[in-house]
Amino acid sequence: MEARLNAYGNPVAARFLKHVNAAGRVVTDSTLPAATQELVKIRASQINGCGFCTDMHTKDAAHAGETSVRLHLIAAWREATVFTEAERAALELTEQGTRIADAAGGVSDGAWADAAEHYDEEQLAALVSLIALINAYNRMNVIIRQPAGDYQPGQFG
Repeated sequence: MEARLNAYGNPVAARFLKHVNAAGRVVTDSTLPAATQELVKIRASQINGCGFCTDMHTKDAAHAGETSVRLHLIAAWREATVFTEAERAALELTEQGTRIADAAGGVSDGAWADAAEHYDEEQLAALVSLIALINAYNRMNVIIRQPAGDYQPGQFG
């Protein structure tokens, strides 16, 4: 399988990704816990059917020490006992923010209030930014059919 477009070889796409990657560094450098960041990226990528990002972020999370049990249970986080209340709030916000078109009114006040119980304003800003960012990456990769499976941790670092 080959991508429809070489996102890093095309001048417009490469310039676009340079800016998106810079935005990503703002979130990476924030006080939002790194493990939470990976959970958010994986869950949004699962929902969006982005194999490339799911591959990348599960491998990065495992490389950073995330357990296989938690990685395998992300898609079923509501029934899993291995996530903290803060992580569960972030995952709920991720799901609602990713499926924004599926619910009239977008993200519920309850999901926002739950996240706000666990994260300060800087972390909330990082969380919202991350949800928007991973959704942008997912959409680009799904549209161009970026193949998944060959990513190596740190490949783009």
